[in-house]
Amino acid sequence: MILQSTIDAVNQRTDIVEVIGQFLQLKRRGVNYIANCPFHNERSPSFNVNPARGIFKCFGCGKGGNAVTFVQEHEKLNYPEAIKWLAGFYKIEVEETERSQEQIAQQQQEEGLRVVAEFAAQWFSGTLREAEEGQAVGLSYFKHRGVRPKAIEDFRLGYCPENGHAFYDAAVGKGYKPELLEKLGLVKNRDGRYYDVYRGRVIFPIQSMTGRVIGFGARLLKSNDRAPKYINSPENELYNKSRTLYGLFQARSAIGRADECLLVEGYTDVISLHQSGVENVVASSGTSLTEDQLGIIGRLTKNITILYDGDAAGIKAALRGLDMALESGFNVQLALLPEGADPDSFVQEKGSEHFRKFIAENKRDVIGFRLEAGLKEAGNDPVLRSKLANEIAQSISRFIRPEDFTLRDHYLKTAAAGLGVDPEGLNTLVNKHIRERAEGEQRKKAQAQTSQPVPDITAPPPDAAAAEKLPQTAEEAQEWKLISVLLEHGSAVAEEGLTTAQIIEERVDPELITTSQVRQLFDDYFARYHDTGAAPGADVFINHPDPLIRQKIANLLHPNDMISDNWEAKFGILTTQGELRIPMEVESCLQYFELKKLKMMEALLLQKLEAAGNDVRVIMEIQAAYLQLKKEEKEIMHRHGTVILKTQ
Repeated sequence: MILQSTIDAVNQRTDIVEVIGQFLQLKRRGVNYIANCPFHNERSPSFNVNPARGIFKCFGCGKGGNAVTFVQEHEKLNYPEAIKWLAGFYKIEVEETERSQEQIAQQQQEEGLRVVAEFAAQWFSGTLREAEEGQAVGLSYFKHRGVRPKAIEDFRLGYCPENGHAFYDAAVGKGYKPELLEKLGLVKNRDGRYYDVYRGRVIFPIQSMTGRVIGFGARLLKSNDRAPKYINSPENELYNKSRTLYGLFQARSAIGRADECLLVEGYTDVISLHQSGVENVVASSGTSLTEDQLGIIGRLTKNITILYDGDAAGIKAALRGLDMALESGFNVQLALLPEGADPDSFVQEKGSEHFRKFIAENKRDVIGFRLEAGLKEAGNDPVLRSKLANEIAQSISRFIRPEDFTLRDHYLKTAAAGLGVDPEGLNTLVNKHIRERAEGEQRKKAQAQTSQPVPDITAPPPDAAAAEKLPQTAEEAQEWKLISVLLEHGSAVAEEGLTTAQIIEERVDPELITTSQVRQLFDDYFARYHDTGAAPGADVFINHPDPLIRQKIANLLHPNDMISDNWEAKFGILTTQGELRIPMEVESCLQYFELKKLKMMEALLLQKLEAAGNDVRVIMEIQAAYLQLKKEEKEIMHRHGTVILKTQ
């Protein structure tokens, strides 16, 4: 287990803006930062980061927590792994209690594929640099391609020997299970014997945004008509091709700085550009852009420039998946390199400055690119020109946001002039595509609603975000408000030298708290208070090891109910903000629990009244006590100004 002192050191050192900024392009808004949420698709940013409290909250999907929570969710890690990730990021030594053999075996089992993938990357890299065959074959190939030692190290390039089972023998010798090796696509079983899949190939490890090895690409060096030149890892729990961009780990900071992502086709294109100083580049590995890939890029920039070879295949590849990018609000441009050139050869021959200049002068927007390429292919053929008009109308129909109106109008006029058609007719075709797509989405929603099973209200929610979206009763909301007041104002001096926490402890009966998590936090809060003699800070609970607690605390401390500065000017209503609001919030909580206690006492008196029979003296005593309680209840509600608790 990781020692608490290490966890405390990580929590104290962690800067949530710095951590999340490794994955998202954060923009300052007042004292906070905003971004598009990485956990669900959205066009307008609803992901909010509060650096003062060290928490994040998405007001779209409900996810929230601290930096540890974010790393857990984003990288799909458990709590100890997230702590270790942050410790590694900040160069903090991780101290652990001595582990038994069983614990070591359990950890290896949990890490599973990740451990094997990392071992494989290290072994391939070591073979390239140190083994005679690796140097003679693999290293010679990379030198021939102009890949320098720094790039070989940065991208962790490697080599797998031609011996049919060298890697398998090494991995099994280290204790790794053959079934995990096979699942990663590193080995295959034929007639009961395992052999290396990547034998005789140079290796390109594929890394996640944080640098973890999740898969491999491998290039064959000798000509072999029966074997493909490139092979990739099969999809598994680590590697999903549609969610992966090669070179993203090395490019993420440069993409944010340049506010532009260059997209190329191959591994060597990325490496060659990167070592030449053009670092904001990634590869889609031959696939058309997917929604998940766009989501990843969109966290860093909304500007994409796609670079492809200037042949027919390159043109068609460049056009796949771009309508989806337009609809997601991306500014997409394309640049075709001269015939026979690819990014790798072009930058090595011409240099980075000439490369940048060529891209800047030759990149075109999607509509203009489609029009130019399509007209070359269609010529004067009316059928092909009609088909092209329909394709362009379909692309223009993706500009449906209000802020895209001017751009859409520009593209309509440009395309109509290029195609030689009436702008109104083209606009009609565009609207037809918009309408058909909207109708299709409505049908899908209707089908999803009719096919959905009746939800099991007794089943637990799958995660913290789902739990947050479940409806809350008024009673639960009031109880959570009590925790919020304690965390925000517990140490504030309220009256007669007492802190807010002391007054709450004195006036709130914990037995009235019915929500289990609230009661747990309430008891924990005051246990810490009595141990230390001071009200515990919110950071103690923000960094709670329970992810559900972290999620809830982030929601409490990051409300989406800020009152506009224009409220008083617009409506003539005075609002209470800042420190003036604290006494009101505290008193509101206290009055709620006092009212609740009164209600319970009233209910008990009514029960006694029913059991009193014909005993006039007892009946009069109960009635007098009941009237006194109602009088106290009325006074509380009069002070508060509203009814805050309903009678059952």
